[in-house]
Amino acid sequence: MKTISCMNIDPELLYSFGAEDRFYKAKEIVYKEGDHALYYYQIVKGKVKQNNYNEEGKEFIHNILSKNQSFGDPMLFLEKFYIMNAICLTDVEIIRLPKNNFLDLLEKNPKVSLAMNACLSQRLYFKAIMLQNMSSPNPVLRLKGLLDYLKSYHEGDCEQCFHVELTRQQIANLTGLRVETVIRTLKKMEKEGNLMIKERKILY
Repeated sequence: MKTISCMNIDPELLYSFGAEDRFYKAKEIVYKEGDHALYYYQIVKGKVKQNNYNEEGKEFIHNILSKNQSFGDPMLFLEKFYIMNAICLTDVEIIRLPKNNFLDLLEKNPKVSLAMNACLSQRLYFKAIMLQNMSSPNPVLRLKGLLDYLKSYHEGDCEQCFHVELTRQQIANLTGLRVETVIRTLKKMEKEGNLMIKERKILY
């Protein structure tokens, strides 16, 4: 799968437009579902989980992001609230830039703006494919759609170098498959050379 390297913005450029460093402990909330979208966030170190919960309290994990990745930025172009939470899985250092400063940065740096548009377009492309594959009765297509979407957030296009940080149960919840089906299908995909499983870790 060929992907665009979804760039992170040069920290010095962010600081020049008024960004600040923020530090969070594991399990701290960066923002909650329903909060106003007020900042651009870029991870310096640590891991952040994007999730929400359904009416029954079941967790739905949208993504797990790490060093050099940004989040929350799509909502900055809309007058909308966040539709998910951002929760720190580890101690996290983040560069945070206020919304208006972020939009000013893009206006004055068209190359950065174009690169960000390409990245957002890539995410929408893979999300559309994922949603299409989710309607398939073929579990391989469902899993491939999800894994391609998750991998699209990460740099590089090397084969089987993306570490999937979801449990089998979380993958089952996201794809609407039974855990047993997920396990069986992952083994089939490994046998066919589509992924690797090392010490129960999925590499895609």
